[in-house]
Amino acid sequence: MKIVYHSFEGRYSDNPRALHQRLLARGDRDDEHVWLSTPAHAHGFPEGTATVDIDSPAAVAALETADLVVSNTHLDFPWDKRPGTTYLQTWHGTPLKRIHRDVLFAPAGRLDRLDHDVAKWDLLLSPNEAATGPLRGAFRFAGPVPVTGYPRNDVLSAPDAEQRRARVRAELGVPEGRTAVLYTPTWRDDDKFGDGPDFRLELDLQRFAERLGEDQVMLLRLHYMVSAALQGLDVPGVLDVSFHPDISDLYLAADVMVTDYSSTQFDFAITGKPIVYYVYDIERYRDVLRGFYFDPYEIAPGPVLTSSEEVLDALADLDGVRTTHKERYEAFQEMFCHAEDGHAADRVLDLVLPTGEVRP
Repeated sequence: MKIVYHSFEGRYSDNPRALHQRLLARGDRDDEHVWLSTPAHAHGFPEGTATVDIDSPAAVAALETADLVVSNTHLDFPWDKRPGTTYLQTWHGTPLKRIHRDVLFAPAGRLDRLDHDVAKWDLLLSPNEAATGPLRGAFRFAGPVPVTGYPRNDVLSAPDAEQRRARVRAELGVPEGRTAVLYTPTWRDDDKFGDGPDFRLELDLQRFAERLGEDQVMLLRLHYMVSAALQGLDVPGVLDVSFHPDISDLYLAADVMVTDYSSTQFDFAITGKPIVYYVYDIERYRDVLRGFYFDPYEIAPGPVLTSSEEVLDALADLDGVRTTHKERYEAFQEMFCHAEDGHAADRVLDLVLPTGEVRP
């Protein structure tokens, strides 16, 4: 088979990466693997990986000759899917915020254009039962939506998770004994497409460094839609890891997550490590930009805060965060992490590889 992979506009990452690596590790097939890539993310691909520029005619040619296409988001350009090709859409997270046809704001014509891609999908993965309805409804997708867990999360339960954590922390330069704070703010639609302000980070990084810098280091991971927005950031104790190839590495390396409405929270919860929410614009995000499938105040497994100083207070008392939110955290894991047993990649491959046909 010829398998063509796409992740986040040309990265070697996420569910497609996990499926590719699992196939190579099994070593029982002789498939052709081709990745859509960009120069900005070329550093993330293993040596010898076959790639084509996502903005080139070669990308279209690869897709149009594929037996299996694996993507974690829309392929936002024209290409013709040939008869017999299977298009596996893994998507890239449990949706807390409304997506696609359910959003409150979108540029004119954008959703209609993306629907051309949705029409090519043969199956859409769901990471958990709670996500299935929102995913199917948002994309108006009538095909199979199997609950498999996410292949990208298998490493979080792998036997070598602790060794991988130590290796990643060393590679990032996280000092021994320092608490690593993974900050994963999502993007704002009006920053990217509308008349809203240019992208800015509301969390006071300088104040973080002044107050907590002796004991903590921040790993800043911006959403892939705005990953280059803060290039050149220079704050002591803050590392911009927005271009790190694999966010699963960062989940392992971190000791706590700070986020807002990002789907990273659902993956990170598999680790059992504390989560702190910084939702300074929750009313605007809920009522104007996106809306929610799940109310953060009802389901959040950690404190939901609206000021930078409150976030720093929580980071200074992580034992208190764990104790106060223990029962809510367990309920969150039961609802959203029930399929994450470390074997999602094999379940997904079994759906698309044995006969080349989709099995619900």
